[in-house]
Amino acid sequence: MKIAVAIDGSENALRAAKHAITLCKYLPDAHLEIIYVSDYNKAKDERLLSQSPESLTLKREKKVHPVLELAKDVGVKTKLTMLKGNPSQEIIKYVNSEEIDQLVIGSRGLNTFQEMVLGSVSHKVMKHVNCPITIVK
Repeated sequence: MKIAVAIDGSENALRAAKHAITLCKYLPDAHLEIIYVSDYNKAKDERLLSQSPESLTLKREKKVHPVLELAKDVGVKTKLTMLKGNPSQEIIKYVNSEEIDQLVIGSRGLNTFQEMVLGSVSHKVMKHVNCPITIVK
């Protein structure tokens, strides 16, 4: 079984990742795919603020590393997929093309300004992916 979790470094994403790891731990032959999307708009800002491409990469690694460590600690096999572009569009396109059995996503990400009841990314993804989705509060 292929379970994917979309993360962005937020607390909600970490909770979603913990839930996905728990699912994988109890499902035989399940493995976890961690999806991280570098938002083009944010990437431009990050690149301007960062001193080098290496520091930009390091910032992204800091967002992904805790999830990889949590999965490794409990023996869950993982695959990391780094995408670039609009987060909701890239997650939808990837999940629908890769035969993901279950997607787990946080209810809200790092951008709380645009959100009301449900995060804009999770709301768009929920409406357009072809697999079951779990939204973690």
